[in-house]
Amino acid sequence: MRGFVTALIALFLVSTAAMAAPAADLWPRWQAHDEDSTATIDHAAYDAFLRNYVVEHEHAPNGVRYDAVSDADHAKLKSYIQAMQKVDIDDYNRDVQRAYWINLYNALTLDLVLDAYPVDSIRDIGGGLFSSGPWKKRYLRVDGEKLSLNDIEHRILRPIWRDGLTHYGVNCASLSCPDLSAKAYTGDNVYTLLRENARDYVNSTDGLAFNEDDDLVVSKIYEWYGKDFGDSDRAIISHLRRFADPMLSVRLDMRSSIEDYGYDWSLNDEAAIDTKE
Repeated sequence: MRGFVTALIALFLVSTAAMAAPAADLWPRWQAHDEDSTATIDHAAYDAFLRNYVVEHEHAPNGVRYDAVSDADHAKLKSYIQAMQKVDIDDYNRDVQRAYWINLYNALTLDLVLDAYPVDSIRDIGGGLFSSGPWKKRYLRVDGEKLSLNDIEHRILRPIWRDGLTHYGVNCASLSCPDLSAKAYTGDNVYTLLRENARDYVNSTDGLAFNEDDDLVVSKIYEWYGKDFGDSDRAIISHLRRFADPMLSVRLDMRSSIEDYGYDWSLNDEAAIDTKE
C-alpha cells in the first residue's frame, strides 16, 4: 500500500511539473539574423485562411469556423506550413523573423486542431502519460532542426524578444487565450498588431476582471509567465495599465495585488462562441 501511495505522489509531482510553464531558455542556433535585410516573407496563403475563417468579436474572443474549413483550404494551410519550413530564416531582420515564427506557431496550431476536430480543447490533442496537448512534439523541421511549438515559443520567441508581447501573438486555440489575429503578421505590422492584441486582451474579461467581491482576477498567463511581465503583482499591474483603457487604468492604479487567476481552455470554436455572445 505504501508503495502505491508513493507512486501516486510521484505521479502527481511529475504531472504538476509537466503542466508548469516552461522557462524562456534561448536556443542559440536561432540568434542569427541580418538586421540590414529588407527581404520579406510571403504569408498571403495564411492571411487568406485567417480572413476566411477567423471571426472577430467585440465582446468575446475571436472564433475560428473550424467546422466550415474546406478540405481544399486545409490542404492549402498544410502547404503553407511546408513552405515556411523551407525558409532560410537566418537571412531576415528581426521583425520579419518575429512575424514568421508567430505565424508558423499559429498555423501549425490551427492545422493540429483541424486534424483532430471536433475536439473540446487543444489539451485533448497529442500529449502523453504525464502531459496534455501537442506542445512538446516536434512536428516541424526548419533548416534541418526539428522544432516543437514549445521550442518556438519558449526557446526562440520569448528569449529573443523579451517585451512580453509574444504572449499576445501566439495563440493556443483556447477561449482565454489572447485573440488569434484575423490577419497574418508581417515584418511591417508585427509590433503594431501585437500591441493591438495586448490592448484588446487587457480590456477584455479574459485578460482581467473584478469579481463580486471587487477582487482583481487576471488571466493565468500572468501567473504562468510572471517573469515576462516583471515577476511581481505590482509589475504585472503596471504592465496591464500600459494597455488598459483610461477608466480601467485608473481602477488598476488603486491596486497593489492580484487576488486570483483564471483561464478557460475550451476550444476557440466559433460554433461555441456564437452561443455565448
